[in-house]
Amino acid sequence: MKKFVVILLINIVFFSSIRIVNAEEDLLKNAKAGLLMEANSGEIIYEKNKDEQVAVASMTKMVGLIIIMEKLESGELTLDQIVTASKNASGMGGSQIYLETGEKMTVKDMIKGITMASANDATVAMAEKIAGSESKFVAMMNSKVKELGLKNTHFVNATGLDEENHYSSAHDMGLIAKELLKHEQILDFTSVYEDYLRVDTPNKFWLVNTNKLVRLYEGADGLKTGFTDNAGYCMAVTAKRDGMRLIAIVLGEEKGSTRNEETAELLDYGFNTYKVVTLKEKDKVVDKIEFDKSNKKEIDIYLEKDASILMKQSENGSGYDTEVKLNDIKLPLKSGDVVGKLLIKRERDVVDEINLIVKDDVYSKNFFQLYLEVLKDTFV
Repeated sequence: MKKFVVILLINIVFFSSIRIVNAEEDLLKNAKAGLLMEANSGEIIYEKNKDEQVAVASMTKMVGLIIIMEKLESGELTLDQIVTASKNASGMGGSQIYLETGEKMTVKDMIKGITMASANDATVAMAEKIAGSESKFVAMMNSKVKELGLKNTHFVNATGLDEENHYSSAHDMGLIAKELLKHEQILDFTSVYEDYLRVDTPNKFWLVNTNKLVRLYEGADGLKTGFTDNAGYCMAVTAKRDGMRLIAIVLGEEKGSTRNEETAELLDYGFNTYKVVTLKEKDKVVDKIEFDKSNKKEIDIYLEKDASILMKQSENGSGYDTEVKLNDIKLPLKSGDVVGKLLIKRERDVVDEINLIVKDDVYSKNFFQLYLEVLKDTFV
């Protein structure tokens, strides 16, 4: 506990010296590359060398976390499922939670180790659990990168340890962070500052989040830090205030303290300069579709994400309108299928398009079902 208090006091003193930055020329003076993005739209607010291919250290693990979260949501993994550490996983160097060969730990605790301690051993243990080997898991990661359309990212390992041909960019890292945030459960892990592993054993292990901003920056609740000799100090931080979520990517800092300070300044600039105005919310019905000869006569249509506009704080947000544009819809439909677009317009110009989706399965009734309905209607 004394150690925790000392660390906290040091960071409070340090962060108290951070000034609010309002000018773009003051941002990321020491970083190799970086970016500030509005998380909902992906719109870039600020960038420095955003497409330069650089080492990104443990920020690599964000792609692995996307795969882990997808497996949880599909039911292929559960949080209480047991993972057994192999000799290969327990032998990983660098940041770790000191897994022993044959040690058993839940998926939940492994994710804690990855998100909070950036543990290489936990990362490899999960990679082997999901894919059978780290190399096969890395192939899944590179496939995910390709699926996301990223042009400046390629991975050789799952951990981010320095290796030739292992790289990404600030823009790609921003898009990876944006994708990870679609799995909202990840914030249950990345927002926690301290926790414990092996609680009911003699080897109780204290976890302290490597991302100090989750404790010291208002609204910060993730996402991933990184450091290697080649990459320098790196960070992907997300924070939310007044309904606006930002993603800050900072790469290639010489000092951890400078990385933290410049990331906080980048976020300050975004929150002080911009705001988000939500025109329509994703959880509210946008329109309805009527069907004949199907299991549902009518189905609700929703937005895939909030329809929102990023603008300067000085703007009033007037002059925007929306239009529903449906596809030529054919059955069957599955939950999550895209059935059209919501166009966001300013005057006659389309400034954004949001996918429209259905949340129910809809299928055509077969001849026998239709025949039974006719009989029912006739006799009733």
